[in-house]
Amino acid sequence: MKIDFILPDIGEGIIECELVEWQIQEGQEVQEDQSVADVMTDKALVEITSMHTGRINKLYYAKGEIAKVHQPLFQIEVADDKSNTKAVPTESEAVAADDAHPTVNTVTSENATHNIKTETEDKQQNNGKALASPAVRRLARECGLNISVVKGSGKNGRVYKEDIEAHQNTTTTSSSSMTKNSPEIQSAALDRVEPIKGIRAIMAKQMLESVHNIPHFTYAEELDVTNLELLRAELKPEFAAKDAKLSMMPFIMKALALTLPEFPILNSRINDDCTEITYLNDINIGMAADTPLGLLVPNIKQVQNLSLLELTLQVNRLATAARNGKLKPDEMKGATISVSNIGVIGGTVATPIINPPEVAIMAMGRIQTVPRFNSKGEVQARKIMQVSWSGDHRIIDGATMARFCNRWKAYVENPVSMLTQLR
Repeated sequence: MKIDFILPDIGEGIIECELVEWQIQEGQEVQEDQSVADVMTDKALVEITSMHTGRINKLYYAKGEIAKVHQPLFQIEVADDKSNTKAVPTESEAVAADDAHPTVNTVTSENATHNIKTETEDKQQNNGKALASPAVRRLARECGLNISVVKGSGKNGRVYKEDIEAHQNTTTTSSSSMTKNSPEIQSAALDRVEPIKGIRAIMAKQMLESVHNIPHFTYAEELDVTNLELLRAELKPEFAAKDAKLSMMPFIMKALALTLPEFPILNSRINDDCTEITYLNDINIGMAADTPLGLLVPNIKQVQNLSLLELTLQVNRLATAARNGKLKPDEMKGATISVSNIGVIGGTVATPIINPPEVAIMAMGRIQTVPRFNSKGEVQARKIMQVSWSGDHRIIDGATMARFCNRWKAYVENPVSMLTQLR
């Protein structure tokens, strides 16, 4: 029996999503609950699993295309006695349905895939989107071409590799003949227009909302992390023996978890019209991650209850999941405050944008070895890191941010002092 897997509701108000990656291919045998695809909504990356055990018959979307909720995502062939899901109608059922309801477009199981594909292609053509496989789209990008201007030789104007090459040759010849008279035309042929979607679209929406609704202010401070780096170097072998890569981040987060209870305003929420404030009990710290998909901010839940080792393992796990596009929706929700380590890429001072509904965010700059005076007036080489805090000025004032940062800084610069507060 051939069954269409209907893309279910994957979030309130979500009507479409981008097909990020297929984990299966046509003809492959899959098990129930096996991961088959990763899709990106305007809120999070979602993993789609198979509801049945069987063989994948057809994939209705290519990587990068937009899939519609309540529409077929793929077709799977299962044994008749293993599913109660309504399958694609047989030919006789289709004819009967057509006679009874001539306005309903019912198809046979053999022609279902073809008709859906044709309908999708027609819709794409009407929307002005070129029809092409992911490999052909990649070739067009590598050649610097806007694939929508390439004339396709396939059915319904589908673009093939040969069409890309032919268009390139034509463009090159045409550009060469007009170079002397129209250099602007040659330059314009290299322009490329792409839709903003996926993570980029999510970030654009959230950042616009944040800047529009939240009055930001930024507070910068200098941290001497020399002692912290020495402690980290001492603990690294012990952590490595437990498959934990100890970075600076777990220390930063643990210091935050010890400081925030003293300054609960930074671990709070306010309602839309700023008439009520909710002080949050749990400290869920988001960590900005630069991934192939774009900027993702997974968060670690209840940091106040985790040991340094447990926290390190969580940081490692989420960083790996983010890079591989395997974050779960729950891991992207519920953060109460966020940290961005821009310093691993470069830069010292930043003006981070708050991730609503949070009220504060911190950006870590790169660590630099620079000369500093000690208590005796002697010059020493110290490891210095700049940090930048952005706060919601509706409820956080500069003095509160300064006092909070000073307390947190004391833990970071003298990490042994955290032992007196750890539970």
